[in-house]
Amino acid sequence: MTPTRKYGGAFALSLIAACAAAQTAPVDDNLNLRFANGIAAIAEDKIITVDDVRREVTPLIPQLQREARNEQEFNQKLEALQDNAIQNLIDRVLIIKDFEKDDKRHVPESFIDDQIAQELTDQFDNDRSKFLAYLRAKGSTMRDYRKEVEEDIIYNYMTHQQQKSRTIVSPIRVEEYYKENKDKFYQDDSVHLRLIQLSRTPGEPDGALMGKADAILLRVRSGEKFEDLAKEYSSDSRRSKGGDWGWQKRSDLKPEFSEPLFAVKAGECTEPVVTPEGCFLLYADERKYAGIQPLDDVHDEIERILAQQMSREATDQWLERLRRNGYVKHF
Repeated sequence: MTPTRKYGGAFALSLIAACAAAQTAPVDDNLNLRFANGIAAIAEDKIITVDDVRREVTPLIPQLQREARNEQEFNQKLEALQDNAIQNLIDRVLIIKDFEKDDKRHVPESFIDDQIAQELTDQFDNDRSKFLAYLRAKGSTMRDYRKEVEEDIIYNYMTHQQQKSRTIVSPIRVEEYYKENKDKFYQDDSVHLRLIQLSRTPGEPDGALMGKADAILLRVRSGEKFEDLAKEYSSDSRRSKGGDWGWQKRSDLKPEFSEPLFAVKAGECTEPVVTPEGCFLLYADERKYAGIQPLDDVHDEIERILAQQMSREATDQWLERLRRNGYVKHF
């Protein structure tokens, strides 16, 4: 959870909806008891109020209620969620202050104007009266709103810059991760499946179906593209896609399909498979054999994993420095 709009005014509108839903089924979030003075924390010169925390937490309460097995677990998770919201709100203040320490950095007014114009279009149907009504409902002024937008821009810029700065992964780290985590890259026997389904008409004997399937199979083996024949003859739901069912693991298919399909090589078609529903021709577009995938095949995946790890670690260190050097008081 991050204390900022992700899609312009979408956060604000979803928050209003969530609050309305909460009013129909109120939940005691216990914040007023936890913070009797109405203040949850102070970060630099910013007071973080109970209402600030509640705005962050309220949209997430319904999911918490669905996941909690009992009242005790719900209350524990709710308090953890509140603590996380408070920390995120503190971090937001510290990040913005860190940006403002450099006098050379500022957000151009045109950026703020463009963001507000975009939100007017996306969230308020370009109706300024709706937008102003929303501001009045939340007890905010246009000046307040511009400040919120500016801070959102700063927050998103700073976090993005921090994440972007630590995403170069050395080949040596990729190789080490692969050696230490080979089991993670085990793959089942799988095939990229295309199929042609010939549905059975009422009372149609197996022989008639087999005759149709054999005629199509002959055309496949004569060099015609299976996907073109699937578009012409198949009655399955993926006909328009050339009968493409994507990658299928051996274990996910019925034996009557998996046994003939995994007996053929890539680029080959099975003999007709007759079932009560009809007749099927199964085509192995590509094959992957069971075992540990080679490093070359998973290099990009490992690189993404390590880049995400490095980004998280760098962000945690950055936030820890900001917290250590900033003024923060919890209540």
